[in-house]
Amino acid sequence: MPVKIPASLPAAKTLADENIFVMDARRASTQDIRPLKIGIVNLMPTKQVTETQLLRLLGNTPLQIEITFLTMATHVSANTSPEYLKTFYRTFQSVRHEKFDGLVITGAPVENLPFEKVDYWEELKTILDWSTDHVFSTLFICWASQAALYHFYGIEKHHLDRKVFGIFEHKVLNPRHKLMRGFDDTFKAPHSRHTAIRREDAANHPELEILAESPEAGIFLMAEKEGRRIFVTGHAEYDADTLAAEYRRDREKGLDIAVPEHYFPDDDPAKIPPVGWRAHANLLFVNWLNYFVYQETPFDIERIDGKTAVS
Repeated sequence: MPVKIPASLPAAKTLADENIFVMDARRASTQDIRPLKIGIVNLMPTKQVTETQLLRLLGNTPLQIEITFLTMATHVSANTSPEYLKTFYRTFQSVRHEKFDGLVITGAPVENLPFEKVDYWEELKTILDWSTDHVFSTLFICWASQAALYHFYGIEKHHLDRKVFGIFEHKVLNPRHKLMRGFDDTFKAPHSRHTAIRREDAANHPELEILAESPEAGIFLMAEKEGRRIFVTGHAEYDADTLAAEYRRDREKGLDIAVPEHYFPDDDPAKIPPVGWRAHANLLFVNWLNYFVYQETPFDIERIDGKTAVS
């Protein structure tokens, strides 16, 4: 089944060319089904790239999904025009009285700042609190995971001596967990971050379960016991060339950036990196949508509240 997006969204053509099933509002109105309402708070500067990456994963399920892109009203984007945001995005204020089956909050290139110094921090805190009783399950990516863990649990992020940057192998710690169904014992995933959550800090909170981690990159996947919040510290959604683009961008800026680990063949940036994480990226999003959104969210979306289960 498709994701419902505006026909003029740039990602639509890319996804259609990849045989990802998308439909516009006109066609979706003919479907006798309640689609899942999924919000995406896109904090990334390259919004069109991130839109395509996430829609590619959300569209690879048998579920019909209605997407709402959200932008921060308290932040002026330096990379996306106001016209684009006005056309394809809504602000939190315009949806605060609505309810969503699922919410995705992306990473953001602000990890070197204290949370309180991020210009949209107060607005994001409001969204996090709102999501407790207006969203059935929220999936946080990279910096958003750190922000949510700090806001809800007081778990601090810690700066690393060197950036976790590359493709790393992870071990599944609980193969019986619904989010891990179908996963191999080990799997690869991209990381790109200067900060981390310490394992011992997360372990101090019994309501959190660490589901997958890497000896090199640390925690990758963690969930609250009822699955109302899922925390992903890496970037399963990344394209084959995303790390390469980040590497070249920082090199051109004269930054001290190492070659991404376990990424380029022979660590040679002139060679094309193979993709070894796409299948598990799809599985992660499929499992989240199926087991923690579709199977659990009430048919009457207005019944979504802050309780851990819906009868």
